[in-house]
Amino acid sequence: MIRTPSFHRLAQRELNEAAQYYESESPGLGAAFLNEIQRCIGDILKQPEAGPVLVGAVRRRLMRRFPYAVLYSIKPAGIRILAVMNLRRRPMYWVGRE
Repeated sequence: MIRTPSFHRLAQRELNEAAQYYESESPGLGAAFLNEIQRCIGDILKQPEAGPVLVGAVRRRLMRRFPYAVLYSIKPAGIRILAVMNLRRRPMYWVGRE
């Protein structure tokens, strides 16, 4: 079954802010971050159950090049991206998102 991803509004904001930050640090790095996010989400869509469970039904997929993780849950309608989490900041801030 092919699932489509949907972003929690705060996860979308986190994604945009991180890409803008990396782009401001070095031109092209923001695009590299977005490419890595796309690869990571593609992996989630291919094997959604592969991510380890963190809390309840929330799973995590680590990014390779950046200190971020994509937190998601598997829903009947598709994959719900709950957070694009910086691994060096508050670890449980996303709890309560659906």
